[in-house]
Amino acid sequence: MPPSASDPSSREPSRAPASYETALAELDRLVQALESGQLPLDGLLDGYRRGAELLAYCRSRLDAVEQQVKVLDGGQLQPWNDPT
Repeated sequence: MPPSASDPSSREPSRAPASYETALAELDRLVQALESGQLPLDGLLDGYRRGAELLAYCRSRLDAVEQQVKVLDGGQLQPWNDPT
């Protein structure tokens, strides 16, 4: 018997976003689709899973950038002072 669409083993592996901006754009599209109420239940679950993956990716990228800024600022994260 072939695996069903709701069988987790039949899902394609998650693909990593090309960049933070790409992940954020995909996450925005997913949120809009989820909020529309037009997705079937399995689609909602898949969208939620993908959204959680994208959110984790974005958070990890932001954490990495924060660590780089700390290194550049001598180990302390400084408050942002907008020069404009």
